[in-house]
This record gives sequence, structure tokens and C-alpha cells, in this order.
Amino acid sequence: MSKKIISLILSVIIVFSLMMLAGCGDNGSNEVYFLNFKPESADVYREIAKKYEQETGVSVKVVTAAANTYEQTLKSEIAKSSAPTIFQVNGPIGYQSWKDYCLNIENSDFAKLLSDQSLAIKGSDGNGIYAVPYVVEGYGIIYNNAIMKKYFALKNRATTIKSADEIINFETLKSVVEDMTAHKNELGIRGVFASTSLSAGEDWRWQTHLLNVPLYYEFMGSEDYKDPTIAGLNAKEIAFRYSKNYRNLFDLYINNSISEKGILGSKSTSDSMAEFALGSVAMVQNGNWAWSQIKDVKGNTVNENDIKFLPLYTGIDGEEKQGLCIGTENYFAINKNATEDQQKKSLDFLNWLFTSKTGKDYVTNKLDFITPFNSFSDDELPKDPLAREVVRYMNDETKQTVPWIFTSFPSDVFKTEVGGSLLQYVQGNNKYEDVEQKVKSMWKSERK
Repeated sequence: MSKKIISLILSVIIVFSLMMLAGCGDNGSNEVYFLNFKPESADVYREIAKKYEQETGVSVKVVTAAANTYEQTLKSEIAKSSAPTIFQVNGPIGYQSWKDYCLNIENSDFAKLLSDQSLAIKGSDGNGIYAVPYVVEGYGIIYNNAIMKKYFALKNRATTIKSADEIINFETLKSVVEDMTAHKNELGIRGVFASTSLSAGEDWRWQTHLLNVPLYYEFMGSEDYKDPTIAGLNAKEIAFRYSKNYRNLFDLYINNSISEKGILGSKSTSDSMAEFALGSVAMVQNGNWAWSQIKDVKGNTVNENDIKFLPLYTGIDGEEKQGLCIGTENYFAINKNATEDQQKKSLDFLNWLFTSKTGKDYVTNKLDFITPFNSFSDDELPKDPLAREVVRYMNDETKQTVPWIFTSFPSDVFKTEVGGSLLQYVQGNNKYEDVEQKVKSMWKSERK
């Protein structure tokens, strides 16, 4: 073989190799890479990505972290040359861990979709938007309106209001609940409230969700920060100024319950939801996610149209305008280290998902999200009764949403200790003042 032919062959090989290397180096450099947090939605997101590429020609790579491994997976993936261009942060505390990777998307069309801009995660100075919630949830007191109507039809009741719609503060709630307890046999219930579950790992409705209300009002009064979540994140200690109000509602639960106090330490959330679904009680504190727990209970007697929400009234001044506790721990962020082209394509993808007819159909009917975006009409929202209630409260301009500031709580240790103290209080082993002190001391010690 001549030197000329050998030289030609070598040249072809080198050119081909360079082309392959260029292709490998460019692999993913222009595509959207979405690191998904929700394993239960993995198949849907892959289907969405395929549909998006069909409509736009833009490739979307979807990688889903295994359950409870998202932070580790993100830490591994973000360090790669082909890092995620869209990732999730878990609330304000999660943002603190990943803020160096979050792009300011304040002026993007995607961020402008938010119905309530206060839901976005902003910088420590209160400016910019670095993460946007993509699904919201709400919680409060779920009630069975059929039982409530039966109560309001009683001729010998002690209250004067005519419907649950007139319960707009703790004073009214307390009077109705205690009178319902007096008439529980006539109402065909075994207690007004479902069991206050306090078994290990099942007390989150009280040490997190209920505690959110008094601490939200405390942080709202902070002179240093306009945002109550940021105030919570920066609070080295708390006064627990609305401790009495917290106790008001907690005591109302345990004193008008289907279960005696002595057995609440063995009760779970599933027990509570079954009690409600079977019509044994009229009320239960939980969120819109509880719909599946209600409808899937064998023997469920609660009509879908009778399931409604009340806010968590505790007796705080001005609570007549209080709405549900609405928020999220699920936020999308854009990788600021991605190329400008990747950033633009990533934002375009998210905008398509939450504004296009195709995208919104997936969001509503396959992902089952209640979104915080103004791009969804009433008929494009989830159809379950509790989701409709959350949307109703969100759209009620006379009500003020209580945001989820529990995302600023110091740690799981803090919440576990508070839950344990509540159980000791219910069982008569300590006084409420011990619970109050535990909340304050654990907050301070966890923030050292």
C-alpha cells in the first residue's frame, strides 16, 4: 500500500474521530435536562417530553431520582458537564443549599404565570425570583356538610348561625363544635373530630401543619423581614407569641374527639381518615391530598359534594379574613451554569407545559396538579372536591392565604420533639406550659 493511500486513510480516520468527539462533547449541550423529583410521575414526564419534542423539535431528557434520593442525585448530577438544566429545590431551606446554581428568572414568562408572586422563592434581600412553585396544596379542617346541615336543622341547638359558611372565627367554631358534641347521638356521629393521631411519625398534622398558623402570625410581625418564611429562616429563637391560640384549636380537637385521650398515642392518620370516610365524625384536619384516603376507604359514606374546607381558626385577631394554609415544597429552578441557549429552552419547555393545551391537559389529568398559575381556567383544574375547595379559597379575594412557613422550621428533630411533648400533654404526663417551653427551647437549640 502506498504512503499516499495510507496517509489518505489516516486522514479520513482522524476526521471521523474528530467528528465523533465533537458529537460526544456536544451531547446534551443544547437539550433540556429535567431532573425529576417525583418517581410516581416518571412515566408521565417521559410521555410529556416525547410529546414536546414532536411539537417543537426540542429534545427533553428526563431523569428521575429514586424515592428519598433526590438531594444525593442532584449533588452528583449538578457536578457533571451535562448537568440538569431544570431541577427542584425543596422550599426555602432547600434553596439555601442550591442558591449558587439558581438562575434569577424574575423577568421570564414562566415566572410571570404565578397568580401570587409571594409564593416564589426570592433572594435573601427579598429581590429576584430564583425558584417557582409548580404545584400547590392546601390544608384546613375538612368537614362533612351533610352532617353540618343535619346539625343546623336541629330545633334545640344552642347556636344561632344557619350554615357552616358562617363559621369565620374560633369563637363561632368552638360554640358549634361543643354543641355538636352535646347532640352527637342525634347527629349519628361518635365524635365531632376524628382522632388526633399522635403515634410516632403520625403527628405531623399538629407539630408541623397546625404549628404553622401561630408561627406564621409571629413572623408576620417581624420588624426585620417582610417575608414571614425568611423571618423564620433567620429567627435564632422564637417567643411563641400565639401559644394560647395554638392550644385553643388543639384542645378543641382532643376534647371533642371520637377517641379518648389515652389512646391517641396509638392512632394514625389513616385511622382518622377512615373515621371521617365512614361518617363516624363530622370533621378532620388534613389537606387536599386526603381525597384519595377518603374515597378509597371501603364502606365510604361521604358524598363527594358534601366535602368542604374550613380554615384553621385559633382566635387570632382578624382571622375572619383568614383562608386555608396553602403552599408547597416543590419548586422548579433553572441552572444558572447552563448555557443561555439551554436556559431559554428550559424556560420555553416549562412555559409550554403550563400554558399550552397539550401541556395543561397532562398537568391536570395525568399529573393531577393544582397549579399556582393564572394560565388555567376553571375547567382545566383537578375535579376532586378538596382540590376545588383549595382553588375556591385561592380565588376568594376576601380571604388571606396562610403560606406554608413550616418550610423554615429548624429540623425534623425539632418537629419530633414537639410531637412527643404534645403526646405527653394529652396523656396527662405534663402541662401545656411544658409544650410551650419545648417549642421555644428546641427552636433555639436547633438554630445554634
